[in-house]
Amino acid sequence: MKRAEVEKETTMMSVVRQCGLLELSRSTFYYEPEGENVFNLGLMWLIDEQFTKRPFYGVPRMTASLCRMGYGVNPKRVRRLMRVMGLEAIYPKPRLSANEPDHKVYPYLLKGVTVDRPDQAWATDITYVRLTHGFVYLMAILDWYSRYVVAWELSTTLDSGFCLEALRKALRISKPEIFNTDQGPQFTSVDFTRCLLDEGIRVSMDGCGRVYDNIFVERLWRSVKYEEVYLHDYQMVPAARAHLSDYFGFYNTERPHEALGYRTPHEVYFGTRSALAQASAAMV
Repeated sequence: MKRAEVEKETTMMSVVRQCGLLELSRSTFYYEPEGENVFNLGLMWLIDEQFTKRPFYGVPRMTASLCRMGYGVNPKRVRRLMRVMGLEAIYPKPRLSANEPDHKVYPYLLKGVTVDRPDQAWATDITYVRLTHGFVYLMAILDWYSRYVVAWELSTTLDSGFCLEALRKALRISKPEIFNTDQGPQFTSVDFTRCLLDEGIRVSMDGCGRVYDNIFVERLWRSVKYEEVYLHDYQMVPAARAHLSDYFGFYNTERPHEALGYRTPHEVYFGTRSALAQASAAMV
């Protein structure tokens, strides 16, 4: 096919079809830079690194830390940048903003629960991923028992659309008994919780300000940041997507975990599921 014919066919193709072929979310397709200046982007890099190391740093401590590094910033700027990045310190605090009136908050169901098999509990969260001249948000769904990353997605905005896309991808692989999230509006949205409830999945949500309710996802973010993101300067969204795709492939199938007896998440997730299925079949 000649180049002109390819361009004509692409022009006539719907955005949904183009994004499907490229495995891109529509929010990524419509990406436009947020317009943060170079100084603010530099601060966001530093805030990201500091928060990854010390997730209990709120605005006052983060401001003090940046000032000690030689950056004369005030709390107002730090608060705005942390809000843009979706960062919130883990200590309990007053509820400063209410959820949407039609968003239900569900109780935390994993306290004291022994997770001893795959698909007993999945968890998810969103983190900030820096680009050379901007940033994107990364959402991943993790199986608690095996640490297997079932699905993930990138977006340039903090809407619920890319979270739903990742959830639908994950549910094509398997289905958990419990799905745990934080109380962010992406996860308390009616569309997201309905998708879970329609599948008969029990919805669990962290206590407000309690990041350690979702500790395994927080550990995943540290691994992603130190082993991948901080080692590369992603120029654009496609580069970030390609590198993260390679990393999650490595994380799932090659990277041994001490907590898993130095097996990989893939080995534990699919190996245990297979063994349980065989045991169940033998009992019939």
